[in-house]
Amino acid sequence: MERLFWICLAGAAGTGARYLVALWAAQRLGSAFPYGTLIVNLLGCFAIAAVMHAALTLSWSPTVRSAITIGFIGGLTTYSSFNYETSRLLEEGAMGAAALNATVTLVGAFVAGWLGLFCAKQLLGQ
Repeated sequence: MERLFWICLAGAAGTGARYLVALWAAQRLGSAFPYGTLIVNLLGCFAIAAVMHAALTLSWSPTVRSAITIGFIGGLTTYSSFNYETSRLLEEGAMGAAALNATVTLVGAFVAGWLGLFCAKQLLGQ
């Protein structure tokens, strides 16, 4: 039950961070394109790869690892929002924006995950 508590607490923090990133992105970049969702998904892909490598290399406890990955990063990232927003763009006839969002999210997620793993390995000398 302790692990569940930490996962839920970290998930709340991740959700709050997602909301703040979405507000920031909308204020600075506009709301015609789902920049906030794109940003948190790419950050999440980077972070989960880096954190998992560090956690496994440094033998973090399962509770800490789960709180960060399942909780915080799970609360931060937003595949369901990505799906809805891309579908909304398609319904509005914004085919180019929908294709751009899908392409940048998918390719960016793989690149961000690879960079997260690479950075973690460099920092840890592994």
